Amino acid sequence: MTYDFDRPVDRIGSDSTKWRVYGPGVLPLWTADMDFRVPEPVIAALRARVDHGVFGYCVEPPELREILAERLGRLYGWHVSAGDIVLGTGVVTAFHRACRAAAGPTDGILVQTPVYQPILGAATHNGSVGQQAPLARRADGRWEIDFEAFETAVTGRTRVFILCNPHNPVGRVFSRADLERLAAMCLRRDVLICSDEIHCDLVFPGSAHMPIASLDPEVAKRCVTLMAPSKTFNVPGLRCSFAVVTDPDLRRRLVGEESATFSEVNNLALAATLAAYRDGQDWLDQVLAYLAANRDFVAEFVRRELPGAAMAPPEATYLAWLDCRTCGIDGNPQQFFLERARVALQDGEWFGPGGEGFVRLNFGCTRATLAEALERMATALRE
Repeated sequence: MTYDFDRPVDRIGSDSTKWRVYGPGVLPLWTADMDFRVPEPVIAALRARVDHGVFGYCVEPPELREILAERLGRLYGWHVSAGDIVLGTGVVTAFHRACRAAAGPTDGILVQTPVYQPILGAATHNGSVGQQAPLARRADGRWEIDFEAFETAVTGRTRVFILCNPHNPVGRVFSRADLERLAAMCLRRDVLICSDEIHCDLVFPGSAHMPIASLDPEVAKRCVTLMAPSKTFNVPGLRCSFAVVTDPDLRRRLVGEESATFSEVNNLALAATLAAYRDGQDWLDQVLAYLAANRDFVAEFVRRELPGAAMAPPEATYLAWLDCRTCGIDGNPQQFFLERARVALQDGEWFGPGGEGFVRLNFGCTRATLAEALERMATALRE
């Protein structure tokens, strides 16, 4: 079927975090969920499950992990068994579980900054030692891995590296050469790679995602790969994700952590996840085209109408990373646009060192909402 992503969906009164936090009159382009209805097969699967009327303890649909394994082979040439896949309640929960399984109080957990705040805070949450390797920003605004900084950041106590690829917030899709260098450094120092790949399905033409674990079996043995339907099919509130762990001992440790917290996936999430991956590709193809057009619209508007602002168009995600450091804003740009434009963006400082003076803008919304928000921002800067 054809989906109309220009059709607005009223989310006020739906207990939406995105639309509730800042109240009436504010256009919320901050937190990372989209304003689009999910694929019709997902709605149908949820409706059928609700109509059944019984919500007891459940087990996963027997075909779900086979569908996920087939998808990985088809998209990436990465052939894993269904038994290598572990279902869970979220990517954030999963990387915390991996940290607990591999790092103790005196061990280091390494991240690349700026980065999604729960990744940045994983070491503190785990009671371990936080370590940071800053990304480098080129003159053209594009971010890349600083391999010298990464090599320096890895120490004898580093046990886990949390990779974010595609990267949130800078929007990069790292190349095979990038991943090979990172993997070689981690294998040489016996560092577990926990790879948050939640945005892997939201990659724009011209870029291609590669799971780092798909490089070769030796890399895969030292990897926990995390994916989910939540961003791909706009179902984050249902709380479902999956990890791919090819090493049996590591997988047993992770499953043990899951069992200890009783974090089984719920009935509705399982039904939605199966329907999304089995029958949602048509919707995904269409939403990606819409998001690509929105991305280009933002990039052109920033270039023409937001004096001093700059952005490198993201290669993936529906998140634009705007550099506002030369906009003439006195103070924090997130607060400026909230107060003067009534547009809510994510504060760049939330992403740690390197995020100062930046804001993250979610363009996963109708073009009309996006245009109004950008016009408000432009007016605030002109005034």
